[in-house]
Amino acid sequence: MLLVPIPWAGRIWAFPFLTGLCPSERYHQARGRTHVPRTDRARQLLLFVKRWLPQRAIVVVAESRYAALELRHAGREAVAVVTRLRLDAALYEPAAVRPPGHIGRPRKKGQRVPTLQHVLTDPTTRWCRTQVAQWYGHGPRPVELTTGPAVWSHTGRPAVPIRWVLVRDPQGQFDAQAFLCTDLDVPAPQMLTWFVQRWQVEGTFEEARAHLGIETQRQWSDKAIARTTPAWLGLYSLITLFARQLLEAGQRPPRSAAWSTKKQATFSDTIALVRRHLWSVQYFAMSKDNAEMLKVPRAWLARVTDTLCYAV
Repeated sequence: MLLVPIPWAGRIWAFPFLTGLCPSERYHQARGRTHVPRTDRARQLLLFVKRWLPQRAIVVVAESRYAALELRHAGREAVAVVTRLRLDAALYEPAAVRPPGHIGRPRKKGQRVPTLQHVLTDPTTRWCRTQVAQWYGHGPRPVELTTGPAVWSHTGRPAVPIRWVLVRDPQGQFDAQAFLCTDLDVPAPQMLTWFVQRWQVEGTFEEARAHLGIETQRQWSDKAIARTTPAWLGLYSLITLFARQLLEAGQRPPRSAAWSTKKQATFSDTIALVRRHLWSVQYFAMSKDNAEMLKVPRAWLARVTDTLCYAV
């Protein structure tokens, strides 16, 4: 999904634009098929995006199940991966420069450094206080962080240079968390901001279930499910693009009531705006533009149409 700021919503939305369904390993075993891990599918999608946009800097924000060690080489140094990091992860110093004339395979990592759990409890650790603008939808939040470079390595996988960030809450309301970025030049506050924005992906799935019918398909064929699910997710992005064109014409999507004041629009307001426009064009196009009465008062018709846009 693509994280994009939405002006009329006042926050970032996650736009589905490239979807790959990944059945579980049990599903494939029951059908005698070879299971393709989720990380392999994600790496393939990243290669597609990089081939389509070779000159664009791409930042991938992923949850912890997508190992950065496996996604790191998907973009050939051009894709920055931001994800969670275990506090007991094995971190090492960069490998020393190899003197000329030495033979044999060069080292990929140096001496092991203390774990982030040790850094967290070390009284000599220097912490920097900063503020995250939108902390999981709850507004600005102050946090304390410390950062540093390292090499992340695991047996059987390539060693990856990373910048780690350790975050703790000065108010003590959440446990300390660690993150990593494979781009060593990204500042720690920016890395944390990117990862917090990933939460909008969960909001997109919830809105798609509530308003577009995701997970309610009634097809009997697995191929039909595989076709309709990406189509529904793509419709989420199309509705937002249609709404942007309507808002440029002066229409406003937010809807509020006397008992609930809403300053920013949600996806329900956006889809209602698009429905209202499509219905007026499809069903009321034969009426004159300057007519005050369409068998019923125009104000009454507009109220009924608005109600149906939200009720469907």
